[in-house]
Amino acid sequence: MESNKFARNFNFLKTMKFTIPTMIMMVFMSLYQMVDGVFVSNLVGELGLTALNVVYPFTSVIIAISIMLATGSSAIIALNMGQKKNQIAKENFSFIILVAIIISIIIIILGITFINQMIYFLGATPLIFNMCYDYLIIMILATPLAMLQMLFQTFFVTAGKPKHGLFLTILGGVLNIILDYFFIAKLNLGIKGAAYATSIGYGIVAIYGLYYFTFHQNGQLYFVKPVIRFDVLKNSCSNGMSEMINNLAVAITTYLFNIIGIMYLKEEGVAAISIILYAQFIMTSIFMGYASGIAPVFSYKYGAKDHEQIHKLFKISIQFTIVVSLITFLLSFIVAKPIALVFASHNTYVLNLTMEGFFLFSISFLFTGINIFSSALFTAFSNGKISGFLSLLRTFIFLVISLIILPLLIGKNGIWLAVPLAEGLAIIFSVAALFKNRYTYHFF
Repeated sequence: MESNKFARNFNFLKTMKFTIPTMIMMVFMSLYQMVDGVFVSNLVGELGLTALNVVYPFTSVIIAISIMLATGSSAIIALNMGQKKNQIAKENFSFIILVAIIISIIIIILGITFINQMIYFLGATPLIFNMCYDYLIIMILATPLAMLQMLFQTFFVTAGKPKHGLFLTILGGVLNIILDYFFIAKLNLGIKGAAYATSIGYGIVAIYGLYYFTFHQNGQLYFVKPVIRFDVLKNSCSNGMSEMINNLAVAITTYLFNIIGIMYLKEEGVAAISIILYAQFIMTSIFMGYASGIAPVFSYKYGAKDHEQIHKLFKISIQFTIVVSLITFLLSFIVAKPIALVFASHNTYVLNLTMEGFFLFSISFLFTGINIFSSALFTAFSNGKISGFLSLLRTFIFLVISLIILPLLIGKNGIWLAVPLAEGLAIIFSVAALFKNRYTYHFF
């Protein structure tokens, strides 16, 4: 019954109806990530916001591993379902969840053992070391909840239940907001309160996911005795490599942003960078949500050899992405100051830096959507090599080069233009990859 949701013929309205829950979910996830920063900035101070950004690369690594397993295995499991291999799909699903739990335990042990070295490596100054430690130790312990949250959100879509992921994300986000206020404002827990609130928010999705996939055995996916298939794990990692590269690149580039920001703009510069990166996550969340929502459909259609539907879905996706890219770029000029004012007070140095940088940074929104969709599409077709290559160029190679060279050439404006340049270069390769493989995957 669940597979019928993928087997039906998709037109524009049906595609939107199916992907909108995931898009909304990603918007809420972006707000969810931003909530800690808002409360910390306003109730702890700008140095607290800087501390959050300094340790954020750890969170990016956790997200990277989770997304690699989730997207890579989701494509394989959806392919199994399209081939009517339902028992194998369940066994692979159960195996991947088990792998995620084992990995999270290893991360906890290593993270606690080397936490001080990690904080110094991430660029913390003595002024913010204690705040970095207080936040990071809690997030390390919450690693299993964070990983399971990410996997279950993806697998709810694969199981044909995207609304479950949407509801749980909204619930977790609302709870995070309430707990942030309670822990920070009422209990005066400072930056620790933000970490507690985020961890509990993760737990909402993680615990419900364990319950749902254990006891709801009338759907397409549920837990069975896992069958250890190392080829499935290898292919999941290979297939999801592009998404992992995206998030590892976030960790590395956030680190570079922080180091270069302190070099050119001091601690206030890191706070401004933090605000812009939060805004970027919000503005691009629709692209990520659409790509995550439509990917299992492409995987299923590919497994079912429904070339006509692949062509139709590709056309709908490209048109949607281009239109939303233009809207997002224009909208960024309207929402830039309201977003910045959520974090920074009027007429402050941090606000002025943020506004100056955001208008240059927003050029990237013209290119980001196509780049995200292209990478996700090749992941959906289990072509991790192309997907990983596109992600590596966009989120790492081009961005690192831009971050290093542009500030040397044009000063602080080079910090803000690094992402637009990287995205602009990457879209050339994204379009070329789509055109080159148009007949292989029946895009046209």
